[in-house]
Amino acid sequence: MESFFPYVSITGPITVRVAVSYLAEQSLPALGRWFWSYHIRLENHGDVAAQLISRHWLITDGNGALSEVEGEGVVGEQPVLLPGASYDYVSGCPLSTTEGSMEGSYLMVLADGTEMLVVIPHFLLTAPATIP
Repeated sequence: MESFFPYVSITGPITVRVAVSYLAEQSLPALGRWFWSYHIRLENHGDVAAQLISRHWLITDGNGALSEVEGEGVVGEQPVLLPGASYDYVSGCPLSTTEGSMEGSYLMVLADGTEMLVVIPHFLLTAPATIP
């Protein structure tokens, strides 16, 4: 599993795993647009349920420009992870450079009402080199 999800962070009972894919078919390098998909797996290794309430992303392009994205849930959902359960989703990120990175956090609420910020690991967005 680690090879499919090369980026991992653990915050308390929650593990976040990330895999990234460059999407050549959705990228338009001649127009300065590169696109990646990222697959996230959230795992609850704790004894109580946890609900993902919101997300906060820091996206940096190859020029060092930083963008922040915040919002409720992920892909239109606020999933509840029961003890021992996992939740997967796929989303995407366009950039105007051939490389960049993402990182961030999820606000989660445990069944007992405790709020926790869960770290999303820093991961790279890198387009493959093209041969002229």
